[in-house]
Formats: sequence, structure tokens, C-alpha cells
Amino acid sequence: MKRLMLIFLVLALLVIVPFLIWGDDFEESMSLENTVDWLQSTGNWAWAAGIGLLIVDLFLPILGTVVMSALGLIYGWFWGGLLSAIGSIGAGLLAYGLARKLGRRAVVFLAGENGITEGERLFGGETGGWLVVFSRWMPVLPEVVSCLAGISKMPFKRFFAALCAGSIPMGFVFACIGQTGNDQPVMALILSAGLPPVLWGLFRLAYRRRH
Repeated sequence: MKRLMLIFLVLALLVIVPFLIWGDDFEESMSLENTVDWLQSTGNWAWAAGIGLLIVDLFLPILGTVVMSALGLIYGWFWGGLLSAIGSIGAGLLAYGLARKLGRRAVVFLAGENGITEGERLFGGETGGWLVVFSRWMPVLPEVVSCLAGISKMPFKRFFAALCAGSIPMGFVFACIGQTGNDQPVMALILSAGLPPVLWGLFRLAYRRRH
């Protein structure tokens, strides 16, 4: 468990350090107005540019909620929300896939046998799904949790379902904010934090009944 926590801290630092170095520049350049202008400058490919920005958030200090709001402003709450959700899901899948491709030897070296066992227990059960769901609306944690889920070989179907349950509400909430010009981050936080666990709970209930 200690090794797993160490990996968590290292991954968190890898995400935080770019923010510490370039965060101010990115924050200044990625205002909603500037982001909309940049996306519109790509013409008919604005949708792809928006998805791309959300995916590279895995490596760069991109302000994902601003990109989602910009997509909502350009395409409306429905298509903007759908594009935002696709970008967020894509980032989670990339993090999960890269971490999962490390191979058992690399994972044993990083986490140790006990760490693997603990990680498989954590992400193989109910707790893992809830971690993925709640992490999507928190800073830093989305990328870190997705990587840990990949390292721990969390079942893909469960990871994907939890990833969608967390990403889709957030995408539509911030796209709606962008379309309406509503600047209420507290309300957005409440909605994006409240809807994912409801969706995940409904999914788990349906899954249990089916099986």
C-alpha cells in the first residue's frame, strides 16, 4: 500500500509541476474569450481542436473546464457537451491505456507485489469505480486515478462505465455554462459532483439486477 501511495504522489507531482511552471501563462492565455477565438481560428476543425485540448490535458496544464465552456459557446449545450464528454473520456482512456501497457515487470518494479495486490483489490471492487467517478470533477486526480486504474489492471468495462458516468455530466454542465454565459462555478461544481455518483449508482444497480 505504501508503494501504491508513493506512485500516486509521483503521478500527482508529474501533473502539478507543469501547472507550477507554466500555469500562470496558460491561465492568462486560456481565458474563455481567448479559447473561443483560438478554436474558431481553426475553422471547421474547432470541434477536433477542442477534443484534442482536452486529451492533451493529460500532459499539459490545460484548463479543461474552460475548453468545455468554449465548446458550449461555439456549438451549443448539446453538441458542445457531447464533444466535451468525448474529450474527457479520451483523456481518461489514454491515461488508462498507457499505464496498463507498462507490463507486469514494470508494475512490479514500481509498486511491488503487495502494491499490485492492493491495487487490484482497490480497483477491482466497488471502491475503484467510485474513485474513477468522483475523480473526474477534481483537479489533478482524473489523470492520476486513471493511471492507477491502468496499473492495477482494473477491468476495462468497469473503468469505462465509471469514466463515462463521471465525464458526461461534467461535459454537459460546463458546455451549458458556456452557451448561456452563466458564470456560476459553485453551481457547476455541485452539478458535476452530484450527477456522476447518481449515474454510477444507477449503472451498478442495473448491472446487479442483470447478473
